[in-house]
Amino acid sequence: MKALVISALASDFAGCTLADVPDPVRAPGEVLIRVRAAALNFPDLLMAEGKYQLKPDVPFVPGMEVAGEAVAADADSGFVPGDAVVAGTRLGGFAELVAVDARSVRAKPANLDFAHAASVGAAYNTAYVALVRLANVQPGEWVVVHGATGGVGLAAVDLAKALGCRVIATSRSAEKLAVVAADYAPDATLPAPGFREAVKELTGGGADVIYDPVGGDVFDESTRCIGFGGRLLVVGFTSGRIASVATNIPLIKGFSVIGVRAGEYGRRFPDKGRENQDVIWAMAAEGRLRPRLDSRYPLADWRAAFEAMRDSRMVGKIVIEP
Repeated sequence: MKALVISALASDFAGCTLADVPDPVRAPGEVLIRVRAAALNFPDLLMAEGKYQLKPDVPFVPGMEVAGEAVAADADSGFVPGDAVVAGTRLGGFAELVAVDARSVRAKPANLDFAHAASVGAAYNTAYVALVRLANVQPGEWVVVHGATGGVGLAAVDLAKALGCRVIATSRSAEKLAVVAADYAPDATLPAPGFREAVKELTGGGADVIYDPVGGDVFDESTRCIGFGGRLLVVGFTSGRIASVATNIPLIKGFSVIGVRAGEYGRRFPDKGRENQDVIWAMAAEGRLRPRLDSRYPLADWRAAFEAMRDSRMVGKIVIEP
């Protein structure tokens, strides 16, 4: 089969190649899936350069989530060949075939095509763990979502609106924010950085929750416009700078800084992790969550997909189709 193989950790994805590799051998308890779509996530880029907390031994095939068709499965798995499925893979998704633990596989919602279905799991799980499990967000609260035009940020905008929150979406791109405003109707959109005073004015003193996958200057400014008792969610550092906080600021302002590792949350609390996925996929099947697909790339054009994400050229999710 064809697969994207990372044989060396190097900048500019120099260690990545499209290669012919043996088909995966399905073990008992696994489902073999023919991949129709695999979503690209920022950790895939970080792993290719050795900058992610998960550092698989090389060579490996990246790709954290897929949608496709079951090829083979155990008789008691609940899946038969031809079933349309979605799966969290952690690794292996950017290939024509992948073998996945059956516990990480579920039926694809009928209202989503393969590309949109592949775009749900990781981004919305991150948003759900952050907003619901860790921040305990409540209807009517003010939620600021930074990086709101990327997959993880846009999922948070969508979920927060579905939960009845008042949402402020930020981005450095006014053009891309206009797309978010048209598709998801946040209560306000603001440039980032440069949002501090507007957030305080809109919220009457400070945001209840700030969801930050950007870090750097955006994180620094967020500490200045979060309300007393607020929750500042550290989701990532796409800006490239890992920020630090002067501890007198959360002391005086009474807010919490909370790290978000959605995948690790599910591994440490598997029952809650399954509940999270059940809720997310039920909401998606009901049409209450609406993943936005920015672009599709054939597997042979993987580099163009990686570069589009690296350069933040998307609004929503990028999908690779083997």
